Order: sequence, then structure tokens, then C-alpha cells
Amino acid sequence: MTFQQTQRLWLWAGALGLMLLAIIPLATGIRVLAAASIVLVVALAWVRARRAAQRCSQPLRLADSMSLPPDDYRQPVVLVCGDGLEGLFGEFADEQLVLRTTAQGCYLRVPSLDQLPTLAAALMAERVHWGAQISVMLVINPGEHRDGAALAGQVRAFGYHVAKVRKQGLALPLLLVSYVQSSQGEGPWFSWEGGRASPWVREAAGCIDLVDWQRQAMDTKTQAARMRTSVRLESVAAWLGEAVLAPLMTREARTVVGPPLACAITWVPVLPKAVTGNLWQQWLREKIALSDTRQVESGARGSLPFPDPLLTVLPTRTRRTPFSRSTVLALWLFVVAAIIALASSAWQNTLLVRQVTDDLRRYSAIAESHGRDYSDFAHVEAAVAVLRQDAQRLDNYYRWGEPLSLGLGLYRGEQLRAPLQATIANHRPPPAPQPKGIASPVRLDSLSLFSTGSAQLKPESTKVLINALVGIKAQPGWLIVITGHTDITGNADHNLQLSRDRAAAVRDWMQGMGDIPDSCFAVQGFGASQPIASNDTETGRTANRRVDIRLVPETGACVFPVAGPDGQPPVASRGI
Repeated sequence: MTFQQTQRLWLWAGALGLMLLAIIPLATGIRVLAAASIVLVVALAWVRARRAAQRCSQPLRLADSMSLPPDDYRQPVVLVCGDGLEGLFGEFADEQLVLRTTAQGCYLRVPSLDQLPTLAAALMAERVHWGAQISVMLVINPGEHRDGAALAGQVRAFGYHVAKVRKQGLALPLLLVSYVQSSQGEGPWFSWEGGRASPWVREAAGCIDLVDWQRQAMDTKTQAARMRTSVRLESVAAWLGEAVLAPLMTREARTVVGPPLACAITWVPVLPKAVTGNLWQQWLREKIALSDTRQVESGARGSLPFPDPLLTVLPTRTRRTPFSRSTVLALWLFVVAAIIALASSAWQNTLLVRQVTDDLRRYSAIAESHGRDYSDFAHVEAAVAVLRQDAQRLDNYYRWGEPLSLGLGLYRGEQLRAPLQATIANHRPPPAPQPKGIASPVRLDSLSLFSTGSAQLKPESTKVLINALVGIKAQPGWLIVITGHTDITGNADHNLQLSRDRAAAVRDWMQGMGDIPDSCFAVQGFGASQPIASNDTETGRTANRRVDIRLVPETGACVFPVAGPDGQPPVASRGI
């Protein structure tokens, strides 16, 4: 990926992180701390990517006023590393970048292995659409090395830098090439591709199998020469597998690059920078007990052919360009964020449904066990208050929309709003409890309280009143109704007044004994209008001469005065 794409990915990741903070319910302090952390991480990553871009933003300085092909160039672009650079590109300063363009592709010289990542990044910065075309070619010539350990270290270093470039998003296919000096002169290219045991023979005219190439010999001399070439080719391939492919495909995580796309060998009449006692000569002496007695000319000059016939095996378009890779990463970040958001919303909706249904079950359980018990009605009212809070919360969601933490198409509170409102609407408080006392009025005999025709209590009536009225207690909301009655004997008007006076006398006695306010009493006199027995007999007339006392519920009745400064309640509240 380019550095601009890396910066955009970090911005995208930061935006998704802030969106998740808006969706996931968190405490305000934690939310602010997490948001600050996300902004800080994105800022640091942005600055780091910008500095890396500035380091690689220097334009490629090509030697001799060379210039890169245009942006729409679609041939393979090969970064050439390793041996034989002078034979391929000519004599240039070691740090100069040299470009060679042929009909089949473009070759760019990499002066040293450690410049490979920087050069690849700079090339991508100038040609952002070349990601699918760029490949790397490692040239290993056995005639230029004497130390096998040093060569293995060079190969491992190359693998490390290739792996580093691939981490930037470039596929960077690998092409392994070897030039072998031969007295027979320049020959075709022999390449092993796709795990084939037998090589292809590639020439400008086309590509054929090695066996077919041997059969195409026109005469015996040519056939013998091709047979010798095949034997020597097998030896060179064995040396490449042992000295190059083995350290290149090591299992070390930092250097593993996988097998090359193609391994190719060709013969050249002159190998620049060839040395005496090279690895190829050592290998021949060790493996087949033969030595190459030909003298190697030190400082010999000659040019090496570019592997144009092999460029057809290099991909010019891959499935994963830097742009496609950044797009895939952006989509994956979005998918992960979406999964987290949906999981959080689903969990919050589960908690909401669980809370409301638990509140409904709690109310139902309390209402069934305490609903008719006025003394425990406070528990029911507390449960109803919780239901009202739940209903208000769901109603706000209905009116103004549910929050993001419950949304994303997973909101489940609406299905609970109707049954919750119905439960609250059906709630009814139980009736007030009846006062504890007598089930029927207290009935007092007038002769035991008053003298005949008198409304003044007898001295001995106190004991009768105390014993009879022990169950009558003044309490708020209840009226003490005292009614007086007489028999039919005498004048009706006189009897009516006498019954009222006797009821008033009983009331005055009760007030005096208990300091009960007037609002607790109702005094009535009915004379002889409500007999409970026949007035034709003495026994009936005695029963009709009476005073009845009963408790009647009355709103606002029997309001006690406020407690005094000593905090003690009035005496009437303790009963008579």
C-alpha cells in the first residue's frame, strides 16, 4: 500500500472506533478516555506514515537523464539485484540507478540489496498503478563467488528485504537467474516453472520442452552438443538448489519468501567479474571429481543478455493491487466494527427486555400476594412506580427514537410498551381497611344512664359507659355517630328533644374523657320514631329507651390537632 492509503486506513479505523464509542454504552469518563486514546493513536500513526512518505518521496534519480516509462505502461517492470549488474546495464557508479527498456519489459538496476525496499516504495510513489507489474530478479552467477557461506548470507539478506517489501502490499514475484560461462557461446534460456522437473527451453522463436529440443537436432554434432548441454544443465540446477534455493526458502520468519516463480539458466561466452577457484569449479571438483582447467580472465568485459523470453511468465496484473488490498482492509475493518456494534445493540436490547419483563413479573407477584392487604400496599405502589419509569422510558423512545445503543434495526422495546401501559392502567388501589372495633352499634339502656325524663347522666353511669365504650376509638376518616331514642310514652316533641339531649350528654362525656375534637362526633335524636320493640309492653318500651353509638366512614371527619411542642400526640389518638 502507498503511504497515502495507509494514512486513509488509519483515519477510517479511527472514525469507526469513534462510532463504536457512540454506540456502546459506557460511562462518560471511560468514553472520553477511550476517544482521546483513539485520536492519539490515529495521530501518531498519521505522523509516522507521513514521515515515512517524506523519506521515500525523493524522486528517482536515473543516470544519463533516463526516465521511467509513462504511467500507462503495462509491460513487466523488473528490479534487478545480485550479480552481473555491470554486464547487464554497463559501467555506472555503484549508487546510480540505471534503467533499460526492451520490447518485452523494463529493467531497473538495484545497486545494493538494502536499497530494494526504498527503491520499491519510491517507484510506487511515482507510478501508483504499477503495483501488479513490479517483480524482482535475483542474479546468482556461480563463477563470481568463492565463499559459499558469504553467498548464503547474501541470499538470506535478499529474502529479508523481499519480505519487507511484500509487507508494504506488493506481491513482488521472484525470478531467479544464473549466467554460466561456456565455450559454446551464448545459448537459449532453460527455465523451471511451476514445480516442473523438466525445464522449458525458451528462445525468441518460442518455448519447447527439453526433450523436444534435443530431438530437434539436425545432425549428430548438434545432437551431441545438446546432450552435453543437458548434462551440464542438470549440474548447474543441482548447484542452484543447494547453494541458493535452500537458504532462500529457509523457515526463518523474517526471510521466507517462498519458491521463485521461475528459475532460469543460460550460457554466455564471457562472464564479467568471474574469479578463479569459484564456487562452480569447487562444486565440480567435489561432486564429480573433475576440475575446470580453463583459465578465467580477470576483468574480462562482456555484456549479458536480458531474460526477455522469461518475462512472459511474470504477471502484469495480480488479484491484490495496493488499492484493492487497502479496499479489502477497509471493508474488513467495517465488517469487524459492524459486528461489534450489532453485538452490543443485541446485548443492550436483551438487557432492556429482561429488565422490563422482570419488573412486570415482580409487580404481578407482589400484587397477587399483597394486593388486597392495605398495610402492604406500599410494596405494590413501589412496583408500580418502577413500571411507570419503564413506561416513560419506552414512550420517549417511541416519540423521539431509540438511542444508537439500542438501534441498528434490533430495537425490541416497542413490543413491551403496550402490555406495560395496560398493566399500569389496570392497577387499582385496594379499599381502605375497616377499623377494628365492634361489628354492630353499641347500645346503652337509658335507665342505666339517666333518670326518667332527664338528660343528665347519673353519677353511677360512668362505670357503665367505660365498660360499654371500651371498643370505640376515634380515628381519622371515621365519624362517631351518637343517636338517642325514647319510647312512645309522653309528648312526641318532648321525647324528640329529650333523645337529642341525652345523645349530646354522652358525647360531652366522651369528649371530656378523651379530649376528642368535635369533628369526630355526630349527635342525633329520633325520639320514638325508630323503635326496636313493641311499645305495647313494658319490656318493649324499656328496650326502646336507649342510646346507640356506631362508627361511620366519613371523608375529612375526626381531624386531630397537630402535636404540641413536646412532640407527643393528642390524648384522643390513644383511644378512650
